Amino acid sequence: MGAADVIPGVSGGTIALIVGVYERIIQALHASTSVAAALVQGRWPVARRHLQRMHLGLLLPLATGIVAAIAVGARVLPPLLEAHPAPMRGLFLGLVGASLAIPLLRLSAWRSRYAVLALGAAGVAFLLAGLPTADGGDPALLRVFATAAVAICAMIVPGVSGAFLLEVFGLYTATLDAINARDLVYLATFAAGAAVGLGGFARLLHYVLQHYYDATMAVLIGLIAGALRALWPFLESDRSLRWPTESDPVGLVIILAVGGAAFIGLLIWWGHTREHRGDPAEATAGSRTP
Repeated sequence: MGAADVIPGVSGGTIALIVGVYERIIQALHASTSVAAALVQGRWPVARRHLQRMHLGLLLPLATGIVAAIAVGARVLPPLLEAHPAPMRGLFLGLVGASLAIPLLRLSAWRSRYAVLALGAAGVAFLLAGLPTADGGDPALLRVFATAAVAICAMIVPGVSGAFLLEVFGLYTATLDAINARDLVYLATFAAGAAVGLGGFARLLHYVLQHYYDATMAVLIGLIAGALRALWPFLESDRSLRWPTESDPVGLVIILAVGGAAFIGLLIWWGHTREHRGDPAEATAGSRTP
């Protein structure tokens, strides 16, 4: 998830959905906001009860892995994307495109209203993925706080790339530079904005997953499908789409896209196999009720 969050066009939420922990993460984040509220109010027994619902055995190693991957990915992945843009986007296109099967398999029934929701979400994601990027310069801390609060919401929604939103708002390069330079003031401001945005948005996601599960899956299908625009391997400098030319490494792009899709297919097959064999962890992860 941390590596995905560094890459414009790839969503960390999609990775969570692929490996079957998405709903547990949303539940844990929802519980964490309840813990914070109870602590502020001095209601210690209530805070303790919510703390038991935070899945700390999942959340702590997950958060550690995300932070470590972002620190490493900020140095490794952008140069790879710059040096080999088409093959790398081809790989991500296969990975993310194949992940469409996950929310599709979780729908209990396909209805016309879900198709409308999916098409609407796909249109929104397609338009967002085509927005031109901005040059952020030296951003003010208030802008960093507000942008982080918005971008972090995208980072936990499958199909919407938080890194790409940072690019659109002109803070992608500045944020990577702050990570690499260990700019503690910038990073603390970004973390504060992210915490505020994540807390509120996690509560909303928890509610819709509890009460509108199939509709939520339909929206996720649309978001992932529409966001594939950002991963089309052949883009102009203004992010408009184009067909490949003779000079483009089409063969390598196809091989990597097929390989990425096959890898996701294997993950999906492995997860369903474990769930049907009665693995308690997988059964919890794959449950329709978060």
